[in-house]
Amino acid sequence: MPASTKESEIPAHAEDPGLLDALSEAVESGAGLPAVARAAARLLDASVALIDRSSAVLAVAGASPDQEQKLLSGGDGVTAVELRVADSAVGELRYRARVAPQPAIARMVTTLLALELERSRSPEWESEEVASAFVGDVLERRVTDRGDIVARGSELGADLDRGAGVLVLRAAPRAAQTGEWRERVLTLALRALRSLAPGSLATMEDGSEGAAANLAVIVPAEDDERLARAVAGLARELDDSLSGFHMTIGRSRRCADPVDLYRAGNEAHLAVNVGEAEGRGTLAFEDTGAYRLLLPAMSEDPGELERFYAETIEPLSKYDDQYETELVATVEAYLDNDGNVAATAKQLFTHRHTVRYRLERVKELCGHDVSATEGREKLGLGLKAMRVLGIASPSGPALEPGTKGGKVARNNED
Repeated sequence: MPASTKESEIPAHAEDPGLLDALSEAVESGAGLPAVARAAARLLDASVALIDRSSAVLAVAGASPDQEQKLLSGGDGVTAVELRVADSAVGELRYRARVAPQPAIARMVTTLLALELERSRSPEWESEEVASAFVGDVLERRVTDRGDIVARGSELGADLDRGAGVLVLRAAPRAAQTGEWRERVLTLALRALRSLAPGSLATMEDGSEGAAANLAVIVPAEDDERLARAVAGLARELDDSLSGFHMTIGRSRRCADPVDLYRAGNEAHLAVNVGEAEGRGTLAFEDTGAYRLLLPAMSEDPGELERFYAETIEPLSKYDDQYETELVATVEAYLDNDGNVAATAKQLFTHRHTVRYRLERVKELCGHDVSATEGREKLGLGLKAMRVLGIASPSGPALEPGTKGGKVARNNED
């Protein structure tokens, strides 16, 4: 039998002109690499990955998490094609197809993807390291002169003279990731923002070496609506291209004077901390409620906020971590239910006697009686301080049998 693909094995959709038109439309409209990759995946009837010259993964489409892993590791059945424009290699296409595509179709797809990849390498992004340093300088208040901020922003393609805001993206993988996944988050976010808010400048923050990556972005915006649209569009784009990540975006208020970007950065950080703690995908600073009152403490004297947390919630958090209890969660639920023990027990799927026992342990550990007005106020503020500071809430199964809650240690200790 000839080595070429049998006619009966050619997928019917490969001859559908609508699929090629959809890919052409995605390229011509500037919809972005994730949209182009999705159109290519449909045309090839394959899972697809686009990788740039620095080995950063720019877009993955049509792949489950397992298929994505095979694509990126070059497993069985993966075809790798170098993407070239003239004599220059601009990246690589990897795809895993159920049936080998027709050579003419495959060539058209790779040509279009190479051109789109080359086009996306705009000069305004060639100075990403300089842009990153500038964003850090502004948000850390190392540069405060209005003229300097506007001039340096203009050199990088950002018009800050007519106002701007700050967003902070926090991305945490839901499963172990291979390779430079933080670079992938940065690259995808920048490319999305390039079309959503031209001139946006970003930096990957120093605290991003742990389980999550923090990306801080200065977004030029003439009004609040443009800033809100940029955040909403970024969330949609990353939901499509980073499905294996948990993401939270915090947004500041727009500031008319670029000197106030330092304050806007603090607002965005507060919003992302609160949004993550409350399980919200996006959160604007103006929607953080009473948390806003703690912003001056966070930005001017975080040590005082940390001390208040240490005097209220930290002893409970440490106890939860050591004994796999739920004292912090119980305090949260009790306050959310206006001190109603029965409603708290129902929310936590436990007995009301267990709730009462836990609240007694809370009083013993931190000295605050949550059943008293002053105790509720201090513990409520302590919880807010924890979220504003970005301290993760302790988690773990409630192992307490009956009213003996909190006495099951992880280790055999005396």
